[in-house]
Amino acid sequence: MLKNFAGNFGNKILNFFEEVGQFFNLLFGIIRFFPSIIRSRNLVLFQMEHIGVNSLPLVLIIATFTGAVAAWQAAYQLSGVAPLSFLGTATSRAIITELGPVLTAIVIAGRVGASIAAELGSMKVTEQIDALETMAISPVRYLAMPRFVASVLMMPVLVIFADVIAVLGAYVISNFFLGVSFAVFFQSVKRYFVFSDFLFGLTKTVIFGGVTALLGCHIGFRTEGGAEGVGLSTIRSFVLSAALILILDYVLWTLMF
Repeated sequence: MLKNFAGNFGNKILNFFEEVGQFFNLLFGIIRFFPSIIRSRNLVLFQMEHIGVNSLPLVLIIATFTGAVAAWQAAYQLSGVAPLSFLGTATSRAIITELGPVLTAIVIAGRVGASIAAELGSMKVTEQIDALETMAISPVRYLAMPRFVASVLMMPVLVIFADVIAVLGAYVISNFFLGVSFAVFFQSVKRYFVFSDFLFGLTKTVIFGGVTALLGCHIGFRTEGGAEGVGLSTIRSFVLSAALILILDYVLWTLMF
């Protein structure tokens, strides 16, 4: 029994490192095709619309209520400790550095990462990817590279919109329910705003966007088992993307400080 356990555990470890190797091999393959972005610009633009423009309504809804909850939470934390005049900076810095990038990335992981895995997984099980290879069309260039580039480019744009709307949502709650005026709220934001916080948040979104698209492509290319396999790949893509986003968020904060 112990021998079987050790064997199964060893196989799990080997499979893990094999998959990590395939993950980075796909990343290097995508980077190798960067010079062909101009030739594939229509594919990239289509994916930018799908990932960015079509995700914007959902991102804005999430951002509005994120800002509102942040205002209530900050007011609760400040009560008895500091005046509510600090509410603007408390909410804006939390939104710009943490809530905006991370929550937007998780939303995109659910909407886009899972979609990529489902699309490519369906193509894999129906042998459409094999057909591309027989026509001497690289699936990495034609399918993975446009999705990766579009995700990396559009994630910062989505987060900028999310940050602005979330701060406005925090202001609405602060003004109508907590009695903090427009001038007091935004003077606090301006006084303690640090541009490096904004850059740090955008840097995280670039990494999150790349990881989400890369995981979706990697899992999609490895899909097998028909419709059931596509469903499992979709779930796996979202779960791994969300977990990796939170892990990377911690690692980036550790490196920053």
